Amino acid sequence: MKWGKGKPQRSLSSQGRTRCLKLKKTKRRFKENGERENRTGDGGNVGERGRPKQVKDVASQEEVVRVLTNTLETANCPHMLFYGPPGTGKTTTALAIAHQLFGLLLLKEELHAISTVTFILMTVPITLSNEVRVSNASDDRGINVVRTKIKDFAAVAVGTGTRPGYPCPPYKIIILDEADSMTEDAQNALRRTMETYSKVTRFFFICNYISRIIEPLASRCAKFRFKSLSEEIMYNRILHICKEEGLNLDSEALSTLSSISEGDLRRAITYLQSAARLFGSSISAKDLISVSGVIPQDAVQALFAACKSGQFDQANKEVNNIISEGYPVSQMLNQLFEVVVNADDISDEQKARICKRLGEADKCLVDGADEYLQLLDVASNTMKALSNMPEELKFD
Repeated sequence: MKWGKGKPQRSLSSQGRTRCLKLKKTKRRFKENGERENRTGDGGNVGERGRPKQVKDVASQEEVVRVLTNTLETANCPHMLFYGPPGTGKTTTALAIAHQLFGLLLLKEELHAISTVTFILMTVPITLSNEVRVSNASDDRGINVVRTKIKDFAAVAVGTGTRPGYPCPPYKIIILDEADSMTEDAQNALRRTMETYSKVTRFFFICNYISRIIEPLASRCAKFRFKSLSEEIMYNRILHICKEEGLNLDSEALSTLSSISEGDLRRAITYLQSAARLFGSSISAKDLISVSGVIPQDAVQALFAACKSGQFDQANKEVNNIISEGYPVSQMLNQLFEVVVNADDISDEQKARICKRLGEADKCLVDGADEYLQLLDVASNTMKALSNMPEELKFD
C-alpha cells in the first residue's frame, strides 16, 4: 500500500494491471458516437476485414442494392429471402442491413461490452445484444430449435434504446444462414412464429437453393436473387484487396484467380490469403493453382488429347499419371467438362455423349466407386464419342 495526497493507494498486482489494460483497450474500441470498431480478433482474416459495412458497397448486385437502399430509408424492412450461389454477398448484405439499422458492427470478441445488438451462431451461442440474431441453420436444423431457441428470441420485447445517427426501428432481426439445410418440419414451424411475432421480429433467410425453401415460407418474404460475380468484378475487387493488403499480383495471377474462383469472392479471398501465407507478398499464377487444388490445365489437355488420338494405351497412361499425382478425379471431371463444352472441333452430339458420361461418373464417385476405373471409363467413352462409335459398341 502506498500513500499519496493523504489517502492510501493500493498498488496493483500483475493480474490487476492486466485487467486495467484490457479495460482500456475495450474502451478504445468504441467510437465517439458509440459505434464499435470492427475488429474480428483474427488479424489475418482478410475476408472479415474487407467485408462491406454498407449495403451500397456490396459488389455486382445493383438491383438488390437499389431496392434495399430505398427500403432502408424508411427503416421498415419486411421478411427477406436472399438466395444465390455462394460467395456473392448474401450474408454480408444481411449484416450490413443490421449495421445500418442498429449502428453496430457484429463482432466475435468482448461480446459482454455490447448492449444493443445480438449476434448468435447456432453451434456456439454468442450474444451481442437483443436486436439482431444470426443463426447458421445447417448446424441446428430440427424443429426443436425453432420451438425453443428461435421462438423464445422472437417473442422477446424490443427495448427502447436508441443510438445517435441510426434509426433503431422497433423490431428485432433474426438471420438464418444456410436456411435451405433446415428440415421441412422446422420450416413449417417457422410459419406461425413469423406471423405471431411479425410486429417485433423480422426474419432474414439466406440460402443457396431457393427450391429447398418451402413455398409457404418463401411467399412470406421479399425475395432477392444474388448473381455470380463476373470475372471483371472479381478482377477489380481482388485488385482492391491486394492494394489494401500490400500484395503483388501480376495480370496473369489476377486472371487466374478470377477464373478458378468461379464467381465466388469468398473462395478467391481464401486462395489469396493461403497463397500469401505460403509464398509471401509476391504471388504468381502457379502459386494460386497450387493452393487452390485446381488441376493444371496441361494435365487436363493431355488427357483430352490422348482421348482424341484414339489410342487406348496413351489414354490409359494419362489416367495413370493423374492418379499417381494424387489429383482428385471429381475435380478432373469438372475441368474436363469445361474443356469439352468449349471445344470448337467436336459436334454437339459428341459433346452431349461425353458430358452424359461425365455426369454418370461423378454420381458413381459420390457413391464410392474407384477413381481409377471411373476416369478410365470416361476416357474410353470419350474416345468412342470422338470417333463416332455407337454407344453400345464395346472395346475388346
